[in-house]
Amino acid sequence: MKIFQLLCLLLWGFVQGNEQPCLCITVEDSKAIGIERPISLVLDKEKMDCWSQNMVLVKKSGAKKEAVPFQIDANQENKIWFKHSSNSGIKTTYCFEHQIKQTISPLFEYQKENGDLNLKYGDQSLLHYRYEIKSPPEGVDKLYQKSGYIHPVISPKGDTLTRIQPPDHYHHYGIWWPWTRTKIDTVGLDFWNLKDGQGTVLFKSFNNINIGSVYGGFSAHQEHINLTQKDNPQLALNENLMIKVWKNNNPDQYFIDFTSNFISPLENGILFEAYRYGGGLGFRFKEQWNKDNCEVITSDGKNRATADGTSARWCIVYGDSSDGEGSSGVLFMSHPNNRSHPEPMRIWPMDANKGRGDMFFEFCPIRHKEWKIKPHQSYELNYRLLVFDGKITPEEAEKHWKAFAFQPHIKFIKK
Repeated sequence: MKIFQLLCLLLWGFVQGNEQPCLCITVEDSKAIGIERPISLVLDKEKMDCWSQNMVLVKKSGAKKEAVPFQIDANQENKIWFKHSSNSGIKTTYCFEHQIKQTISPLFEYQKENGDLNLKYGDQSLLHYRYEIKSPPEGVDKLYQKSGYIHPVISPKGDTLTRIQPPDHYHHYGIWWPWTRTKIDTVGLDFWNLKDGQGTVLFKSFNNINIGSVYGGFSAHQEHINLTQKDNPQLALNENLMIKVWKNNNPDQYFIDFTSNFISPLENGILFEAYRYGGGLGFRFKEQWNKDNCEVITSDGKNRATADGTSARWCIVYGDSSDGEGSSGVLFMSHPNNRSHPEPMRIWPMDANKGRGDMFFEFCPIRHKEWKIKPHQSYELNYRLLVFDGKITPEEAEKHWKAFAFQPHIKFIKK
């Protein structure tokens, strides 16, 4: 509740008054000129003593003052988020000022219903996170039951882009990311292919749910469970999944920031063996897409026919909209700090599923090289997804990736 009360809600209009600012910063953003993106500030104790709930954040341009919404990070109380954009590489000044501010309800909302956490922008649903067990279709083995995945992902105009439990792969669940060929000591197990009954990944609890004027999101604790000893399931990985959903100034786009932080409590850790899929970020696209109506463009110029097994900074997957008018899709971005970046990809070939060519995409950090997870050591993977209607050009994709990959230079101004 403390975090929720600290959320700094949307400010409208311009800020008036002559109070001296408490704290000012300059932002120099030469990598992502013309791109709106969220950036964060971490305040030390001295700066936190200056800051208070009565602050407004003001963007200064000459004599003009513009109020900028900001939000407290639920995972770190001294971290503040706001959106920045600049049409040049020059420094932009922001100041926190003591003002009486006008507030309205957050633009981002959430709703818990029937085992789903629904993140919304106003009245528009953007994605659901499944926290209760989803049973398989009637007559299908109960081993396929699952929680801890994202579905649906909905485009700005309302197209559902994800699919779960398709008859060709009942273990496919929208956006999900289990590891496939792994080894605990000498025992091999598979968290991905649920029918084998060797392992699974399940939701455990919410750490927090955070909504405001900058983003909506949550942090969830998930458990990767070894089921090879039927009477004594073993915890193989503890994972904190952090999701932030935010909007830029384009009504046909929104973003999903995806962070997976995981630790193995096992005495000897766990080995992720090299394999063509598993871990990273997997996305099963909607049933309507096949080899005839969806396409791929990667940062290295590969297409649907040539991208599988190659590596990329980013990848655009797009196809026909459900109404037959225009297109929709997802720009997938891998962070430079990720293991194996530029990251190998698994993209289903044109003849997948008996020639239908259904669309499956994955960033797969262990595709070409195994990954030893040491005991009690923290590991992290970061991705950004741009969900869009219309089209994204390679030039736009590169700009958005740079905005994700490179943080601007931020400098505190002494008062």
